[in-house]
Amino acid sequence: MTVETQQNNNSIYMLLRDFLSQDNLKKLAHDTGKIVGCPLLILDDTFHVISYFMPPNFTDTVFEGAVEQGEITYEAGVIISRSPALCNGKPDFIELQGSAFQRRFAPLVSNGIQLGYLICVDINKDLHKIPDTDWSMIEQILAKQLYIEVSHQDKPFGTAEEILVQLLNGNFPSESYFKLQISNTFLEKFHPSAFALIDLTAYHNLHFGKNYLKEKINEYLPEAHSFLYRRQVIMFLCKNSNRNLLWKLAEKFSLKVVISDEIDNIFHLPEQYLLAYKALKLLIDSLQKETFQVCTVAQLRFILMLQEVENRDNLIMPELRKLAAYDEKKKSQYCETLYWYLIYGHSLKKTCDMLFTHRNTVCYRIRKMQEEFLIPIENPKMYAEILFDVSMILFHRKGPGFFLTENKDRYK
Repeated sequence: MTVETQQNNNSIYMLLRDFLSQDNLKKLAHDTGKIVGCPLLILDDTFHVISYFMPPNFTDTVFEGAVEQGEITYEAGVIISRSPALCNGKPDFIELQGSAFQRRFAPLVSNGIQLGYLICVDINKDLHKIPDTDWSMIEQILAKQLYIEVSHQDKPFGTAEEILVQLLNGNFPSESYFKLQISNTFLEKFHPSAFALIDLTAYHNLHFGKNYLKEKINEYLPEAHSFLYRRQVIMFLCKNSNRNLLWKLAEKFSLKVVISDEIDNIFHLPEQYLLAYKALKLLIDSLQKETFQVCTVAQLRFILMLQEVENRDNLIMPELRKLAAYDEKKKSQYCETLYWYLIYGHSLKKTCDMLFTHRNTVCYRIRKMQEEFLIPIENPKMYAEILFDVSMILFHRKGPGFFLTENKDRYK
């Protein structure tokens, strides 16, 4: 056994001794900082700083900002959420804009529950030399102490933000238990009309060391109570909220935003979140080339339904499959004509306007669809089936953006 290994073992033993004797996370953070020889932060699962170690004469704007604010910025939180290693429960070295030092991020997990993160600032560029076994022991001790301190609280989840995160994580078995937890917090009398889910993928912050986006959200919509959850920011909207300000935020910071359906009970937030998350993912993955920055779940709901049945061509009525094949072969617009004709309640004028096509041409197409392709356009009992089937065809051919054409300025 080398002298260095013996020293490391002695240091770990001291940390373990303090854990067993003092039951104090702040003391353990200080000991850990001494052992690994660097500044560090211990975060909870809402990215708030619950303990730290900062040696004398150490200066770093990003680190000091986190200590001063009591939390890391939205931007840094999203970087954590995007790390494949961290998402799989493994440590990762990450560089943060605005800091000269790389950081080692490691999840703190106890009893199968991820409680937070240990962030060590690699000021001497030597953290990678510490054996994995030592890191594992350090992280286990800190995670266990964090678990103990959370378990000893009179309320399992102290702040309103922590309560909301735990609600989204499905940790409230009943509404009555949830109401007990929100007593004496603003959530007790909080009745938002909806929430906005914000993706930060394209977000670029010129003021990285500060929570610049959060400051702007609070400035524009002070009642929003925004917080970071997984890879997105969630902010609430009240009935009198000016939703046009969301467009200003989206345009200013290159954000993608989805507005939820109306919230009737905040306890039902998890179900609303899952639908909003699917809508936001659609906006990011399938509508990247579109100009839509802010959409509502209502605007995307039909597209989400079409996405669920994508590649199920066998569900489409045979007459419409033949029509689609004809369009594909002749590069024509029969399916689009049929779609807009049904959408606009058989209005020839609106159909012509949407297609930028002469009335005679549209009339010819409609007649041909009825007589040659035997599509029962005028049969009201077939209306819903025909509309859904032709929508499936256009979703496959045109993509999701086609269905937002008529609605993109609806909530702007």
